[in-house]
Amino acid sequence: MKPSALFLLLALAGVAPAYAGNTEAGLGGAVGGVLGTLVGQQVGGSSGAAIGAGVGGAAGGVLGADRRNRTEAAIGGGLGAAGGNVIGNRVGGSTGGLVGAALGGGAGSALGNNLGDDGRDDRRYRDHPGKGWKHAKHRHHRHR
Repeated sequence: MKPSALFLLLALAGVAPAYAGNTEAGLGGAVGGVLGTLVGQQVGGSSGAAIGAGVGGAAGGVLGADRRNRTEAAIGGGLGAAGGNVIGNRVGGSTGGLVGAALGGGAGSALGNNLGDDGRDDRRYRDHPGKGWKHAKHRHHRHR
């Protein structure tokens, strides 16, 4: 890979999570998607690159996500990196596949991490309006 392509890839991997909201999960998904693409491409060509991007994006998203949002970050990172790799590969060849995996994995895992937070907050206040999480979890009933 050319040094200019590597520089562009790293720059885009850093930009991808900035608009999604969660930097750690986004960077983990981006780096995982790129590394998975590189390994998968060596093993199985373009199909292997897509599979590797998905696995790497999911693993990277898990490593950077909050403890309670790991599943959502893994799903978002895996789907985003694999989809980004396929689209980028068709647009710009192998270098485009790397850039697509970085952008898709970063954005997908960051969005998954944020969506995991939102879902938990909605359930907490829907089930017990006006009450905090501690009250909803540890409420006590009087028996008469």
